[in-house]
Amino acid sequence: MESAGGDSAGDSARDITGDKDSRIVGVDTKNLIAQMLLQLSHEGFKRKYRVQLDSNMVRALSFLERPTIRKMVVKLDLSKSAVGRKVKAGELRPHTNDVKPLLTAANKYYLLPDEEEPYRSCKSKRFITKVMFMSDVCRPYFGEDGDVIFDGKIDIFPFTTKVSAQRKSKNRPKGTLETKPIPSVNKAVMRDCLIQKIIPTIKAKWSDNISNDIFIQQDNTRPHIMHNDAEFQSVANTDGFKFHIICQPANSPDCNVLDLGFFIAIQSIQDGKLARGVDDLLGNVQSSFEELSAQTLNKVFLTLQACLTEILKVEGGNGYKTPHINKDRLPRLGIYFHTHWRLKNMLSRLQWHTSNRQKMMLAHHMTSQVSVEL
Repeated sequence: MESAGGDSAGDSARDITGDKDSRIVGVDTKNLIAQMLLQLSHEGFKRKYRVQLDSNMVRALSFLERPTIRKMVVKLDLSKSAVGRKVKAGELRPHTNDVKPLLTAANKYYLLPDEEEPYRSCKSKRFITKVMFMSDVCRPYFGEDGDVIFDGKIDIFPFTTKVSAQRKSKNRPKGTLETKPIPSVNKAVMRDCLIQKIIPTIKAKWSDNISNDIFIQQDNTRPHIMHNDAEFQSVANTDGFKFHIICQPANSPDCNVLDLGFFIAIQSIQDGKLARGVDDLLGNVQSSFEELSAQTLNKVFLTLQACLTEILKVEGGNGYKTPHINKDRLPRLGIYFHTHWRLKNMLSRLQWHTSNRQKMMLAHHMTSQVSVEL
């Protein structure tokens, strides 16, 4: 019995040793597994349903509508990651024109692999038509549920005039009225625009539930009129309105909501529209002004509020960085339309300090403010 038991124990030990040996993976097997894992990692995740790029939609886009992936995704109704993968896969190729490639972003766009590169000629920049605009906006007003009560966009006015053609050409006969930019925007032109266009438009578009005590803020350029201008004072207190003119603080560009972000927002829309003349340019700027949402304008005013706070922290100086306050997150927190960041109260209590040889201004009781920019 003891002998039999000893043999049984020995067999069990040998079986365990054999199982252990059988579980050992050879070197060749390890290398094969490593190669398979490496191949899978290079291939990456394979999507079951791949997004297809409609080449006809891409060809229908003008080159002004596809300088960046961000602009293309709006027209193609795709995500930025999807278009980025198409560029990486070679279905779209970035192209940079050889004519002054680093000067402007207009020389950069995306093409299909079989698209021919467009012909681009270099024209003299001395004869490019330039048109000046006068824009006036104020803080938008929203209801408790986020509905727009007043969008804050008054209007945008071009400094142009109608001139009859002196000579005939292949484009129009002699005497045709053409839109030409005003060559010199002086104080008389500014006064006429303010009195004949801006103030009547404000009165027509102003909401009934907003104070009629209005401050028009302008920059410090020489063509702007003074606050005590006689012709302005004659129409400043009419029809129940009371208008005041103030100038933005010197050396403080962030105190102007138009330069702070409104003009950039309009430019981003207008860049994607083709203009072959002054009339086309005026139409593109006007349509871009109308397409800009009240929410975008309100975001610029929120940035203005943050800049005013930073200016107070540095005692009136401009040695600060524009803060980022996650404006897109505010509606989800329920504070975007309700608090208005107390901008009006901030402006009524704001006292500018004298710092770094900057002479600031003192603003009192500013219940409503319209920003006007040339």
